[in-house]
Amino acid sequence: MQVMPPSSTGGPSRLFILRPVATTLLMVAILLAGIIGYRFLPVSALPEVDYPTIQVVTLYPGASPDVVTSAITAPLERQFGQMSGLKQMSSQSAGGASVVTLQFQLSLSLDVAEQEVQAAINAATNLLPSDLPNPPVYSKVNPADPPIMTLAVTSSAMPMTQVEDMVETRVAQKISQVSGVGLVTLSGGQRPAVRVKLNAQAIASLGLTSETIRTAISNANVNSAKGSLDGPNRAVTLSANDQMQSADEYRQLIVAYQNGAAIRLGDVSTVEQGAENSWLGAWANKQQAIVMNVQRQPGANIIDTADSIRAMLPTLIDSLPKSVSVKVLSDRTTNIRASVSDTQFELMLAIALVVMIIYLFLRNVPATIIPAVAVPLSLVGTFAVMVFLDFSINNLTLMALTIATGFVVDDAIVVIENISRYIEKGEKPLAAALKGAGEIGFTIISLTFSLIAVLIPLLFMGDIVGRLFREFAVTLAVAILISAVVSLTLTPMMCARMLSHESLRKQNRFSRASERMFERIIAAYGRMLTKVLNHPWATLGVALGTLALSVLLWVMIPKGFFPIQDNGIIQGTLQAPQSVSFASMAQRQQAVSDVIMKDPAVESLTSFVGVDGTNPSLNSARLQINLKPLDDRDDRVNKVIERLQHAVAKIPGVALYLQPTQDLTIDTTVSRTQYQFTLQATSLDALSTWVPQLVDELKQLPQLSDVSSDWQDKGLAAYINVDRDSASRLGISMADVDNALYNAFGQRLISTIYTQANQYRVVLEHDTRQTPGLAALDSVRLTSSSGGIVPLSAIAKVEERYTPLAVNHLDQFPSTTISFNVPDDYSLGEAVQAITDAEKNLSFPTDIQTKFQGSTLAFQAALGSTVWLIVAAVVAMYIVLGGAVRELYPPDYHSLYPADRRRGCPAGADAGGQRAGRDCDHRHHPADRYRQEERHHDDRLCPCRRARAGYAAAGGHLPGLPAAFPSDPDDHPRRAARCPAADAQHRGRGRAAPSVRHCHGRRFAGEPGVDPSLPPR
Repeated sequence: MQVMPPSSTGGPSRLFILRPVATTLLMVAILLAGIIGYRFLPVSALPEVDYPTIQVVTLYPGASPDVVTSAITAPLERQFGQMSGLKQMSSQSAGGASVVTLQFQLSLSLDVAEQEVQAAINAATNLLPSDLPNPPVYSKVNPADPPIMTLAVTSSAMPMTQVEDMVETRVAQKISQVSGVGLVTLSGGQRPAVRVKLNAQAIASLGLTSETIRTAISNANVNSAKGSLDGPNRAVTLSANDQMQSADEYRQLIVAYQNGAAIRLGDVSTVEQGAENSWLGAWANKQQAIVMNVQRQPGANIIDTADSIRAMLPTLIDSLPKSVSVKVLSDRTTNIRASVSDTQFELMLAIALVVMIIYLFLRNVPATIIPAVAVPLSLVGTFAVMVFLDFSINNLTLMALTIATGFVVDDAIVVIENISRYIEKGEKPLAAALKGAGEIGFTIISLTFSLIAVLIPLLFMGDIVGRLFREFAVTLAVAILISAVVSLTLTPMMCARMLSHESLRKQNRFSRASERMFERIIAAYGRMLTKVLNHPWATLGVALGTLALSVLLWVMIPKGFFPIQDNGIIQGTLQAPQSVSFASMAQRQQAVSDVIMKDPAVESLTSFVGVDGTNPSLNSARLQINLKPLDDRDDRVNKVIERLQHAVAKIPGVALYLQPTQDLTIDTTVSRTQYQFTLQATSLDALSTWVPQLVDELKQLPQLSDVSSDWQDKGLAAYINVDRDSASRLGISMADVDNALYNAFGQRLISTIYTQANQYRVVLEHDTRQTPGLAALDSVRLTSSSGGIVPLSAIAKVEERYTPLAVNHLDQFPSTTISFNVPDDYSLGEAVQAITDAEKNLSFPTDIQTKFQGSTLAFQAALGSTVWLIVAAVVAMYIVLGGAVRELYPPDYHSLYPADRRRGCPAGADAGGQRAGRDCDHRHHPADRYRQEERHHDDRLCPCRRARAGYAAAGGHLPGLPAAFPSDPDDHPRRAARCPAADAQHRGRGRAAPSVRHCHGRRFAGEPGVDPSLPPR
């Protein structure tokens, strides 16, 4: 029966050592909490670090970029600019579309930002054009964030307008309802509509105008309340045939009478079922399609979202006709699953390797099991805290757990070693556990907080990079903290029950064989340590030289942001001359698609042409290239991009810009390349002067590639110069001119067809197939105040001019974005410096401001704070470690000097008797009395002395573990009761550790000596 140690021993571990059942249940609770928490953790590639971003889209078909800018974008920007928490506002005004992207501070909730955006839109409503087809629409997604899934819907038998209608009403809505889906966008623009194409010659010969026909159609198709009849016995609701649903009904509509004869719409126009916007188109693998892009909701579990979509796809496909095909072209979760799975495997491998290394050095099964138990408890318990902090399972948090695997066993091994030391002295396991854990408790706490202190600066990193690494730092800190708790509770309790003097003495053949190897390693280390101690100034010089070299390497080493990922998806932008038409652009896109699909690494391709929220002009097209799995292709994504660009370069009249899709997206706009640099000015004229010069300068730099700009001011415009005096004399206003032009060439939405499931539009335009180009303007007719028909050419002249294809704003001022990539031979830091130097060489005027955007801006911010973070980490670590010591110098500071050189000791102290040596130690080494014993101090460096001391015969210390440095005796209760003789014997701590050569009776000059006053071992 073991004697219960005094209640003053054991420290914080005493309660847990004496109550094994409670300790076990506590650890089981931690394990269960972690397992349950793991099931609730979302899965993503990286932590949720996106800026709260809202995109506002306003469509105004037929409007030129300058009209969209002044009539829609500017009023919205003035209202948005008053919102609190707004970090950056960018806008793009193109022909027929305004897109405003609002980026808020990281500290602002997206729900709060949404409320402010809605209030700003409401405030700007009265300032927007009255004939807008729809009010501005906002969505809580980042337009630069790639979709999590892309689906293509095709049909070989049905027109795309019907396919679009079914997809929108049956498929897209259902997918939008899936938890985690933020937005479902349809590319292809084939919404069903009734298109009325006026015959200009026919209406002119009949004395009609487009405004007359527009008014007739609008008045003939209405959908309004009509009331009800409430009689004595029954109530009747009123309805009428005021709605026309099909093109046939519109074709029979009477628009005027002439000489008593009815003129029907079909007599003066071509009426047909078609698409609402004929200047939009999408293709999947060269086949026209409706492309669905599914974007995630911030904070959603991307894996669960994709699984839910795939689970419901069979049901959705069954609801479509057999001739309609739905195919998943890309799924980002495939790469995310593989990446997270690889990291999980590496985590399991790290745990297995740690356990193997522990056994290799301890060579004792019970002693191996104890720290091995601490690993899963510490890691799994971390999941519970991660759920509480709204973290996710991602590559960074799993990497933190992988790194923590090596840390979480350290505390447990220190506790085991200290407890085993007392067991070897003959104490009972329970008493040894209480005493050993009590001594080492404060040391464990100090080590734990010193490790956590290194991570503290990461928690205070600002901006998006700090948010990115916050989950990593907190996860690692929590794992280390839990491991300290396990080491102070479960580990000593298990030592008291599993370790014994017999188990520590037991050695097998492997233990004896490996012991000889470790003895040789320790002996070699002893020889090297002796040389180092004999040359302190040289050692200090090497240390200072290493520090200086590290600083030099920091200055010289190339600096980048995040390495380019190979996710198997490439985003592309196809650029053509600024005056290209939609039909010509579609042909060029098909030619490029043919080249891309021939590449052996390409699996599928989707492309889009036309102006919408992501594509600013008709002369550009968007592509998404899906590569084969990495195992099925020979080249990485960079090589594939290089090969594709080289192949497409042979096609005249187009330029292709490609970039691989990344899991981390910091940009807020869709860019042609990986990095962006913006110029901001007070006027468009300043940009038109300096942007081409800067682009030409940057194209000459070897540090940059694929340099391009979104500045496009060479689009063709037909400027109609109206003679206001002549128009006024005829009673024609400028509003009449604009209406006539809009009716003819704006794809004007003049009426709405209401159905039970959806709403469709009636589109009015001139049939330009008869009179293409500027000649079509001659067919425009207006009505004078006297009722006469006046051709537009009678009051206006037409001339061609250059005009911007899109107007970009940054924080309400005109801006342009220069996009670039970095070649493999250079780093992002070198590219940034080259751009800065080029900017200085051009000497911009003061009204032009420059700024890096997206990941380049985040790189600059992170680089500027890196040095201070390193310094802060070192200072924080020393502050914590400094709290664990009592004196500036260690207690055995004087042991670094030979005995005959100690201050205050007579020269013959070494040659004197034992009494004189002890007196000298007593007088001049007061720090030595803090040491309790030095049982294996020399044995660490002298295996032959350890053998001579009978290590093997006595069973020795725990195999593979060097003896612990004894803890501070002041932490020991009952120290005053120790034997004075024992104290005197143990004051020999002040002597230096002898080298291995001392085992053979030799000592070289200058080596630390052994005080002969100490008793022999």
